Amino acid sequence: MKRYRDVILIAIVLVAISAILYTMHYFTFHDPHHIFIYMLGDLAFLPLEVLIVGIVVERILSHREIEERLQKLNMVVGAFYSEVGNRLMTSLMDATSWKNDFINIVNVNINWKDADFKKARHSLESLTPPQFENIDLTALKVFLVSKRPFMLALIENPNLLEHERFTDLLLAVFHLTEELESRPSVINLPEKDLAHINGDINRVHKNSITQWLEYIQHLKSNYPFLYSHYLRIHPFQSHPSAIIE
Repeated sequence: MKRYRDVILIAIVLVAISAILYTMHYFTFHDPHHIFIYMLGDLAFLPLEVLIVGIVVERILSHREIEERLQKLNMVVGAFYSEVGNRLMTSLMDATSWKNDFINIVNVNINWKDADFKKARHSLESLTPPQFENIDLTALKVFLVSKRPFMLALIENPNLLEHERFTDLLLAVFHLTEELESRPSVINLPEKDLAHINGDINRVHKNSITQWLEYIQHLKSNYPFLYSHYLRIHPFQSHPSAIIE
């Protein structure tokens, strides 16, 4: 209530100042016709001023602010893949017989255009969820639990909710970590339980690749030197290597 009271008080003061100035103008020049011409002109322009300043300019500035925050948030996405994502995607790729299918879809190279990224995302959406029949659940559990403090630090970023896809990825990874950690042992699990965990792994795998494509496309447009590095080391190729030959 106090906030509204302050606004009302400011409005009264401004109207009073305007009235005083118009009164001074009248007693100085004795020309009410001139006063009302300019008053009506100002009032006629007021709706356009509200439109231009209050809506158009505000939305442009707001959009620019959101873009700047997303640019900074992409640094967080990059940190995730450097610390967790790249190794996680490599482990999951090696654990499925569908590895070559993923390489054919997501083998990003120097010749890729925006249309290629779009085509890859569409192909991933239509792909049948694979089976991770060669997964070492114990090693996966140890790795994810060891990275939990790092990922908890990531979600402390207040701008994270503006990046919905990355938020979904982190939630999927946290959920898989909890599923594995809540079991005393992940060896010799029943078939139904393995199928459930396979579904959780698929969620992580799909979200991580989709977000990775978005991040790599961002690097291609804004940071060519980082893009060049990722082209050499990403797991969706036969022999990833940072060495330039």
